[in-house]
Amino acid sequence: MENEKRDFDREAAAWDGNAARVKLGKDIARTISEQVELTREMDVLDFGCGTGLLSFQIQPHVRSITGVDSSQGMLDIFNRKAAELRVKNTKPILFDLDSGETLKGNYDLVVSNMTLHHVKKIEPLLDQLYAVTAPSGHLCISDLDPENGQFHEDDTGVFHNGFDRSTLRKMFTEAGFEDVRDIDAAEFVKPGTDGKVRHFSVFLMIGRKN
Repeated sequence: MENEKRDFDREAAAWDGNAARVKLGKDIARTISEQVELTREMDVLDFGCGTGLLSFQIQPHVRSITGVDSSQGMLDIFNRKAAELRVKNTKPILFDLDSGETLKGNYDLVVSNMTLHHVKKIEPLLDQLYAVTAPSGHLCISDLDPENGQFHEDDTGVFHNGFDRSTLRKMFTEAGFEDVRDIDAAEFVKPGTDGKVRHFSVFLMIGRKN
């Protein structure tokens, strides 16, 4: 797999045109809300928010949601959506993990959808996410179960072909999270790299900060 960065700026304009991707955002938001009670007193961080497909599903139910992403193009779409919806409780932040930046803030809920497989070193990121999770807050990460490289047509910027859940659970625990559990969250249906329609399973990993 390549180590180059994927040009998400170039893909941003057409990102929401993928119906399966839009459906996944809704499915993950619903699964999160079934596992963690969303309240108007919650401040939420969406790591790797992209155009906000997950953020804007959660936004109506919480006090604020901060979306961080390394792509300004994606954040431009995020901003446009906020303006169109006339919402005031969203905040986009340009953040590049690879440049050594450190996350700031204190959040009752941290979420991330389909971003982890684009992160080369998982443990340092989990340490950062733990640091910005408030006491009694939760981290919810959704991503692919192990797959054989059929999901991405282009491996640029892809460092993991899915995740073994038991390995990721251990990483959550080592980062300091408690009550770590995983559940089946969604299914992503799309043509694989061989052109055949394939069903990719997506899990949700949940941890709580004591």
